[in-house]
Amino acid sequence: MSSASRFNEYQVVGRHQPSETNPQPTLYRMRIFAPNAVVAKSRFWYFLKKFRKVKKATGQIVAVNQVLEKNPTQVKTFGIWLRYDSRSGTHNMYKEYRELSRVNAVQACYQDMAARHRARFRSVQIIRVAEVATKDVRRPYIQQILEKNLKFPLPHRVYRAASKRHNSLFIASRPSTHA
Repeated sequence: MSSASRFNEYQVVGRHQPSETNPQPTLYRMRIFAPNAVVAKSRFWYFLKKFRKVKKATGQIVAVNQVLEKNPTQVKTFGIWLRYDSRSGTHNMYKEYRELSRVNAVQACYQDMAARHRARFRSVQIIRVAEVATKDVRRPYIQQILEKNLKFPLPHRVYRAASKRHNSLFIASRPSTHA
């Protein structure tokens, strides 16, 4: 996977347009993962229409800010709560990923959902992304990586005979008669 992520994290704040009956409408804030700010605003209206009955025509965007990772050089475990539409229905799911940033974890999640469940971007809804402490990790495939003295064996390392380690072309060696 390339180092540049396909997604960015945006914080979108929007509300109903002020009117005479409601001069101070409630502000709604969402953290949305999208390739750019235009798609982030579109997803914001998609979710707001579902949850609060606020349409784009009767609402306004107050702010769109890109959220950057505080510690992008440290590997962290992220838990992602999501729902997706499959051919048979809507499913809720929790997944864990070891990545450098929230954006990379969401990117890995979309790749994983596309590979394992054939779920497209439009059918996956990220509900929540949170950093998970080591003691709270649920999935065994992540727990095995978090062990203290983790070692990776090198099964394909070929050890050459002692005589071949030297640069000389001909080396005399006495034949062994023991065992």
